[in-house]
Amino acid sequence: MTRSIRADAVLIQAVIAGALSFAHLHDLAAAAGQSGWKAWAYPVSVDLLLVAAWRRLRTGGTSLAWSWFLIALVASLGANVATAGFLDLEHPPAWLRFSVAGWPALAFLGGTLLAHQPTPGAQPAPVSAPAPERPEPSAPAVPEVAPDAPEITPPVPAPALPEAAPAVPPALIDHARKVAADHRARTGYDIDTATLRARLGVPEALATAIVTQLA
Repeated sequence: MTRSIRADAVLIQAVIAGALSFAHLHDLAAAAGQSGWKAWAYPVSVDLLLVAAWRRLRTGGTSLAWSWFLIALVASLGANVATAGFLDLEHPPAWLRFSVAGWPALAFLGGTLLAHQPTPGAQPAPVSAPAPERPEPSAPAVPEVAPDAPEITPPVPAPALPEAAPAVPPALIDHARKVAADHRARTGYDIDTATLRARLGVPEALATAIVTQLA
């Protein structure tokens, strides 16, 4: 029961303070040349900016939220003080008219920055990379056995045929007989193939054939 009475007292106090501040802001705007519905829009704008900054402070206090909260609080307290007789509202100063005229743009800027400011700690969760798939164990590779290659028997070379003896002209045979006879007369030995070849200037095969016929 006691807690309910305390809550009601705080609520009543908040309603009284809000109503007085609302009325002071209206009177200040009207004194600065804002008449009709425009004078009522100013206290709504100040209170909305104050509430928006307070909600941002509750979710995570930042310098931006504190700055706009103080600006709205100064505007509300300034209206309360100005309407208490510290300013001549019958002849408002130029700076007051300037401040009241520029407040809508300032309040819109503050509300936009507070609405689009990211909430601290609301960072998107990092996307974890999928775990690499483990390759399935495969059966050990069996080495392929190559079939036995057929034995290749090297070809047996054919026996070399004896070269046919070159034909010897009869005139060369006669000349060789004279050379052989001269050699036997001087040395007492039959002429050999090398000597005959050197004396006649013929190839070795031809010299051999001549020596065979001289024998």
